[in-house]
Amino acid sequence: MNISLKDKTALVTGGSRGIGKSISIALAEAGANVIFTYNSSFSDAKDTTTAISTYCKNVEAVKADISDETDILKMFKKFDESNIDIDILVNNAGIILEKPTVETTSKEFDQLININLRGSFLTGREVLKRMMEKKLAGRVINISSDLGFLGRESFTIYSASKGAINTMTKSWALEFAPHILVNAIAPGPVDTDMLDLKNMSPEWRKKEEQIPMQRIGNPEEIAGLAVFLASNHASFVTGQIYGVNGGSVMP
Repeated sequence: MNISLKDKTALVTGGSRGIGKSISIALAEAGANVIFTYNSSFSDAKDTTTAISTYCKNVEAVKADISDETDILKMFKKFDESNIDIDILVNNAGIILEKPTVETTSKEFDQLININLRGSFLTGREVLKRMMEKKLAGRVINISSDLGFLGRESFTIYSASKGAINTMTKSWALEFAPHILVNAIAPGPVDTDMLDLKNMSPEWRKKEEQIPMQRIGNPEEIAGLAVFLASNHASFVTGQIYGVNGGSVMP
């Protein structure tokens, strides 16, 4: 199967590291022009830009807080002024919180929901609006988590945010069909900074590996599915949440 995203422009939020970085590189390798957002580390953004440049010349890193509506509107105003159409959106940016419910503050709740859910909504709203106006056959891919299905003790807010991403994906798929296709990828444990394998206790790592595949996944294994969902090969796929999780969830 030859997947080509030539002449397509992709926007990946949180694309400077982890799963977002792998997806950005994979989209570029398939021929897409790539724009990605980052929030803090210019060094990470520079490294990712260099990696993407191996495959495409049209790459741009945008510093933005996706939970801030002002930042989002400023970014899309710049796209409009430069006549940049987003054909593919990957809502990837997110944070995690491991903390017992009774110790979780309202500030921590707001921060996580603002980034994981509000940020995906705001970015998606602006992309979907423009896809509709310009009659683009767009693709939106939301990054969820197996915890959006499973839940987990001390991960209540994170799990809730990803469960909301799943239902938002289905709602968008219904609202914007048939021309705009909306799907989600729900990874299981993946070797990224968010999982923090270096500082993970042997007991917790063993728990992460207690899945049929008996190992933790790699970001590249998520990226391959994202490229497929962005392509014409997935032209009859919408409203689906795909588990790339080593068998941790089997709906």
